Amino acid sequence: MKLSEHKDLKAAIIALPVKEKDRLLLRLVAKDKVLTEHLHYKILESEGDLEDRKETIKSNVTAIIPELKALNAKEALARVRKLIASVNHFYKVTKDPIGEVELKLFILQQVPLTYKRSIFGYRDYSFLFASFYIKTVETTINKLKKLHEDLQFDLADSLNDLLKKIYSSNLKAAAEASSLPKPTS
Repeated sequence: MKLSEHKDLKAAIIALPVKEKDRLLLRLVAKDKVLTEHLHYKILESEGDLEDRKETIKSNVTAIIPELKALNAKEALARVRKLIASVNHFYKVTKDPIGEVELKLFILQQVPLTYKRSIFGYRDYSFLFASFYIKTVETTINKLKKLHEDLQFDLADSLNDLLKKIYSSNLKAAAEASSLPKPTS
């Protein structure tokens, strides 16, 4: 049930005494972990805390990258998905589109693109890894295009380096098939 569909409920909530509103708000916030973290960020944290959150994610990525090189495609896919999920959580909490794009570009640039193939199992995890990687690059580029022109300019070198990495790897065919832009010289 959406609040916009029930105008009388909205008016009744507005008419509630402040003490009752506070009690209801606290109960609602306690039920949603992401909302609780978002309110904590919005109310209690400063701009420096945003940079600390970014640096925490970057240091986690830097710590995991050496491990990724020794994994097979299935294990690497799981780890990379987890890293991207941490950036998605970062965005849900902070609502910082610039940080989201910057962090995703950082992760995608750091992740190795070739892995050992598993001899067991029937799924080709190398193909699944490539699909996930290319799809993540596409969504990141789309989010980058929605940013202000100045911010796009600031992140253009990172994007170009990422595209060079992709087009000089075994993901070139997948990148061309999904119409990723070519890197500039």
